[in-house]
Amino acid sequence: MLTHIYMVRHAESPFTLNAEETRELSRKGWKDAERIAEILQREGVDAFVSSSYKRAIQTIEIAAKRLGKSIVIDSRFRERDLARHDHFFIEMEQAVERAFSDPAFSYPGGESNAVAGVRGVKALEELLAAYRGKKVAIGTHGNIMTIIMNHFDSAYDFQFWRKTTKPDLYRLTFAENDLREIVRLWEE
Repeated sequence: MLTHIYMVRHAESPFTLNAEETRELSRKGWKDAERIAEILQREGVDAFVSSSYKRAIQTIEIAAKRLGKSIVIDSRFRERDLARHDHFFIEMEQAVERAFSDPAFSYPGGESNAVAGVRGVKALEELLAAYRGKKVAIGTHGNIMTIIMNHFDSAYDFQFWRKTTKPDLYRLTFAENDLREIVRLWEE
């Protein structure tokens, strides 16, 4: 029995340093969320789960409404805290690269890839058990999505993260907890 997990990286959202959890989608982000909804409708998604961050919820809420489903909030799919806001003086891409090159490393006030991965993978494994044989969309974020995917396949690394877009959409197919396939469904 196959279970399909749809990892949905949130759509475009204007960056605001102190509004990480409440940032909303941009106009372009809402248009892209419509396209995400079309794809998820065609796929026949059975359940929706999201990070607690508003932009992740908004990216999948159109699809959930069209399919008559509610969105379960699971904060374990939130973005990884890279560093305390008052410490964030380094370039984002360099910071993420450092975190991926040393999974145990963390910036002050931040989470390492290893720590973020424990929470994200546990959340995904619980979904796999609860929704066996179903199709589940997860509204999430680029770093945590990549960290979770990397747990199952090391090809999903820093270089993969660099190529992801906002939004992005991947279908992960599992037999029990064994990853069988990853297919990108988002087309720019």
